[in-house]
Amino acid sequence: MKPIRHILFGTAIALATGLTSVATIAATPSNMLVIANRIDDITTLDPAQSFEFAGGDVSHNIYNKLVNFDPNNLDAGYVADLAESWTVSDDGKTITFKMRPGVKFASGNPVTAKDAEYSLRRAVILKKTPSFILTQFGFTPENVKDTIVAIDDMTLKITTDKRYATSFVLNSMTATIGGIVDSKVVQSHAKGDDMGNEWLRTHTAGSGPYMLGSWKPNESITLVANPNYYGKAPAMKKVVVRHIQESSTQRLLLERGDIDVARNLNPEDIAGIRGKPGLAVDSELRGRIMYIAFNQKNKILANPKVQEALKYLIDYKGMQDSFLKGQYVIHQAFLPATFLGAIKDTPYSLNIAKAKKLLAEAGYENGFEVGIIVREAQERLEMAQSIQNTFAKAGIKVKLTVGTGKQILGIYRARKHDIYLGAWGPDYPDPNTNASTFAWNGDNSDEAGLTGVLAWRNSWDNPKITKETEAAMVEGNRDKRARMYEATQREFQKVAPFAIMFQKIEQTGRSDKVKHLNLGGAITAVSYWPVTK
Repeated sequence: MKPIRHILFGTAIALATGLTSVATIAATPSNMLVIANRIDDITTLDPAQSFEFAGGDVSHNIYNKLVNFDPNNLDAGYVADLAESWTVSDDGKTITFKMRPGVKFASGNPVTAKDAEYSLRRAVILKKTPSFILTQFGFTPENVKDTIVAIDDMTLKITTDKRYATSFVLNSMTATIGGIVDSKVVQSHAKGDDMGNEWLRTHTAGSGPYMLGSWKPNESITLVANPNYYGKAPAMKKVVVRHIQESSTQRLLLERGDIDVARNLNPEDIAGIRGKPGLAVDSELRGRIMYIAFNQKNKILANPKVQEALKYLIDYKGMQDSFLKGQYVIHQAFLPATFLGAIKDTPYSLNIAKAKKLLAEAGYENGFEVGIIVREAQERLEMAQSIQNTFAKAGIKVKLTVGTGKQILGIYRARKHDIYLGAWGPDYPDPNTNASTFAWNGDNSDEAGLTGVLAWRNSWDNPKITKETEAAMVEGNRDKRARMYEATQREFQKVAPFAIMFQKIEQTGRSDKVKHLNLGGAITAVSYWPVTK
């Protein structure tokens, strides 16, 4: 495993180069899509456990769900996928799905309601990080035999613990955890009571447009077209995603024709390729937000005045207008723009004098020492350096710990950090997707293991905001629900140990031969199957 690097205040950060030398190769084949992206955060390919950005991209192209998104019309919201239709009971608690006939898994096995039953029950029973997306509806390992039921091969019935907006439930089903697995194949590889979890870490068993060709962690992942896919066969018979860490290397490969798409170009490299013959640049507002979080197990960071001071020690505008130019916009609320209830309030800006005053009131007039953990990705390292520098102006000495996505997430999910700098993206296009992780904490004990909940990861328990979040989750009136989220976010901005900084505008460099590449907007992951050259 690549060692984690510790970087003391004042020292330079050596950026990962991704590749030291690259041999010239021919242009990519017309039926193959080659992408450069950072994929070192992939820890598993099991849809019941996968909870990272790059892993979500893979799962989105391999697993169908009961309902999904049409990449050619994201504005339409969720549409029928493996379920061709559904009905809702009068009390709003039971949704009955009719399965699409004639669909097969990559193995050739038919897709049935029994597979959907197994997949959703399995996700609840395994209790992996994203399981809360389903358990928030009252599903438990003990009751799934009664609440998630295949009436016959073509009919699935799910019953929630109380009435929720149907759109909320169905939007949740579009998350990675909603992927339907081939129950026969998965059960044949089960070990003990793991329900095939270890096997699915490095294998796939889906019905989507692609299936796994190979995965070499921190190097590449290859998808190949699924010959049994029920939809139109993808024009790209193979998709190769190469882990290329540095922007300049991605640009070099793109300019030489060795790759078709570069997803992590910095503003300078975007400017460098813009207007060049044969290349194009796309800009797409994503749901991803960048934030820093203060672990409340650290007594200093648990001080409200310290938290407020740190929010005034971030140069939001300076970062936005320099190394993040065109790729991030200042955003200081947990709901991304375009979501129901999103707000535009930006109450914080760099104010050294105000921060020093707050620190003095908290008893830290001379500052203190603190650690920040951050993934080895160029723009995140640059953000960390900027924060390190502005914190120092108030006497706060920062030690940066830099590692791979897997390493840093491991520390974060174990609640062993001081400050975390990273990103969060919505799992489904409903405001509860972010409210339930930033603002809700149902059990703050270490034993609770709510690793998918950011409030829990940072040991923050605010019963009032938790109750507000739960109330908004079940509110049926759309306008009232929006107002509830607006109010909660404004309160969150004042009292939460989070400094939300930016929302992502993804700028992608690509060959102009590549058409119909949709990254998923603010609501879902990238879709490879519509792509043509």
